[in-house]
Amino acid sequence: MPAAVKLRTDYSALDLRRLASGSKHANQSRRLLSLAAVLDGMDRELAARIGGMDRQTLRDWVQRFNQHGPDGLRDVRSKGHPPKLSQDQLLKLAELVETGPDRAVHGVVRWRRIDLQKIVLARFGIAYHERTIGKLLKQIGFSHISARPRHPGQDERVVEAFPKNAAATLKAHLAHLPKRQPVELWFQDEARIGQKNGLVRQWARRGTRPRQPADQRYESAYLFGAICPVRGVGAALVMPFADTHAMQAHLDEIAVTVAKGAHAMLLLDRAGWHTIGKLAVPKNISLVFLPSRAPELNPVENIWQHLRANWLSNRVFDTYDDIVQAACDAWNHLVAKPETITSIGRRNWAHIGHS
Repeated sequence: MPAAVKLRTDYSALDLRRLASGSKHANQSRRLLSLAAVLDGMDRELAARIGGMDRQTLRDWVQRFNQHGPDGLRDVRSKGHPPKLSQDQLLKLAELVETGPDRAVHGVVRWRRIDLQKIVLARFGIAYHERTIGKLLKQIGFSHISARPRHPGQDERVVEAFPKNAAATLKAHLAHLPKRQPVELWFQDEARIGQKNGLVRQWARRGTRPRQPADQRYESAYLFGAICPVRGVGAALVMPFADTHAMQAHLDEIAVTVAKGAHAMLLLDRAGWHTIGKLAVPKNISLVFLPSRAPELNPVENIWQHLRANWLSNRVFDTYDDIVQAACDAWNHLVAKPETITSIGRRNWAHIGHS
């Protein structure tokens, strides 16, 4: 047995017990109590038991205490292995992932972990396991998510500019109104609901894949919906077709839902039945058309996702009347919760100041 290491004497046993009682680290406290017992003259083997350790471990902590004082008795957590990729290499990897693969060069249309594993090895000379590539991607801010569909004919510059210029656009549509007339901002869209229904994600045990009914018939109806996020209200009709007649009926329905004495600025896409000159737009509504092929600017698209995820998907509708009833029930569920309409429908750029 090696000779006992002499304990530094600039702390008394009382000092160490006071530090132990005030420490927020349980392991540090018990080590301080063991060292206090040593200063009191207790046999070191017995003193070690006070701290739940053997004599050799106590010797090690005495050396740490002699070098670093009470702070040396705290647990030292390992920082792990230093990263193999430098910060500059991680930035280059992030840029590569964000740019995406070149199908002609890489032979794939999306990055997989195995593809990035090979590229990291080829470019940086570092071999990672495929799972580690996934951890690296999360570390630098990426997650594995579904892409949002984009129409190939969409002009991204126009879509990006619309929210920035929305205030001026809306103000131009307000020019004909009396200055003190209340103005409401509404959004409108249509969704096709039918027997060719969708399936949505659900909770299930790992390793299983739950099954849901999927009809192969094609009967359908159209849910015309409009919301006013600020008021948390909506107006909807279920129609057999998406055409001028259905749109006219929907405009009339919105007109009676707009607050008394207010004027509605109705933002909608450029579908043919929206832009046709045969529509008789009610006097309390002005139509404001969104950029072409830009569904992401219309929050009613998110309303459809909400209705399908909660009430319309994973179902089979036997008849057309069942489709109509399901659409009505789903919309009624929505309008019964104004806070949901407001939460889903609000957009930072979509506001009006009319004075």
